[in-house]
Parts: sequence; structure tokens; C-alpha cells
Amino acid sequence: MRHIELPGPDNWRGQVVVHGHWGRPVLVFPSEAGSAWDFENNGMVEAVRWLLDSGRVKFYCVDSADALTWSDRSVPLEERARRHDVYEQWVVDQVVPFVRDDCGGRADVATLGMSLGGYHAANVSLRHADLFPLAISLSGSFDPGQWHAWGERGDAAYFHNPMDYVAHLHGDHLDWLRQHVYLVLVVGQGAWEIDPTGALPSTLRFAELLAGQGLPHELDVWGHDVPHDWPSWRSQLAYHLPRFC
Repeated sequence: MRHIELPGPDNWRGQVVVHGHWGRPVLVFPSEAGSAWDFENNGMVEAVRWLLDSGRVKFYCVDSADALTWSDRSVPLEERARRHDVYEQWVVDQVVPFVRDDCGGRADVATLGMSLGGYHAANVSLRHADLFPLAISLSGSFDPGQWHAWGERGDAAYFHNPMDYVAHLHGDHLDWLRQHVYLVLVVGQGAWEIDPTGALPSTLRFAELLAGQGLPHELDVWGHDVPHDWPSWRSQLAYHLPRFC
């Protein structure tokens, strides 16, 4: 395990915690307002330790900026989206070059996220499929317009809302995405997956939207005994990740 900080905007420095020595690079987004340490601290690394030890996967866990973006209810949705765009640029401009250099230039970086991190994983993959051809979303929610949103909405909110922009994809760009992106959407039906997170209905709607646009994806709905919580995500990660590394 290694830990570094990469410079971001306004003197903000985001953490990246690295697990593994070789294998497919996976960029990990934490749950809402989480840190780069949450993945390890909640048993996710140990859940797939055998993949790490055998050199099949390498995790790059990043801090979130949710407290300054989507979770800041004091500012309108458009401003939250503009702030999130700055965070995404940190991921693209700072984190990705570090990951590629650390992995000897590998270009098959996957994204992974839990809860709000599941949104980040899917959104950044759809927006930058050239960088992130695979996204694994565990208990994600995909419509920021439903997150205590208020105020007028502009381009920033639109282009960071997959439920909006995916519905209007067309032409050459849609054809290109169909060839370059794959999303894995996993969600349970237990506690907190409907209320208060809305992850279950949001995931079902998003899968339907992807299907309607012919975008490659899979939907895996777990049982009523599977809550919106880390034990579920440990099991789901151990079940799905080995196929992709």
C-alpha cells in the first residue's frame, strides 16, 4: 500500500491510496463524502486480496469532493455541478496520468464506486470512455436532479446527469460509445436501497435507459436481504471483479 497527494484547484490536495503491485488498474471512488482510505478500512481490499496478491488488479482509491459539490445543499444544483466538473478535471488531469505512469502505460483503467461513488464511476466512464472503458457501480444513484436539487439548471448540471445526457445521445458519438464502454450496475433490494438512497429505483431506471440506447451493460439485482452497506459491496465486488482482471 502506498499513499500520495496530488494537487487540485484552490490549494486542495486530493489523496490517492494505492493497493497492489500489478494488474488491471481500477480507480475507486468512495461512498458519499468519503476518503481514499474508506475502501481499505471497510474490508473491500481484503474481500479480493487474492486478486491483488496474484497481480491481477491494482486499486487507486481517491478522495471524494462531495462535501463541496453534490452534498452541499446550500448552493444550487448548477453550482454543485460546476464544482464537480473541477473535481473531475483533477481526476482526468492529475490522477489518470499518475495511474498510467505507475502501471507502465496501461490504458484499460476501470472505475469502481459504492453508493454516490457508483454515480462517479458510471458518469466519468460515460464522459471519458477513452480513459475508462469499464465502470462497476455498486448501489449507485444516477440523477443528481433528485439530490435535494434547487435553482436553475444549466449545461453543467445537464452534462453531469447521466439520466439527462444519455437519453439524448445520438449519431456518431453514440455509435462510438457502443463500441468502447461497458457498465456493470449492481444493487440490492434490502435496507436503504430504496429509502433514503433511492439506489434501487435509480439503478433500474438507468439500466432501462442504457438498454434503450443500445449501450453495453449488465444489471445485477441482489435480494431483499442485501442492504445498502459495506458487507453487501464486499460480496458484490468479490463476485464481479474477477471477470474483468
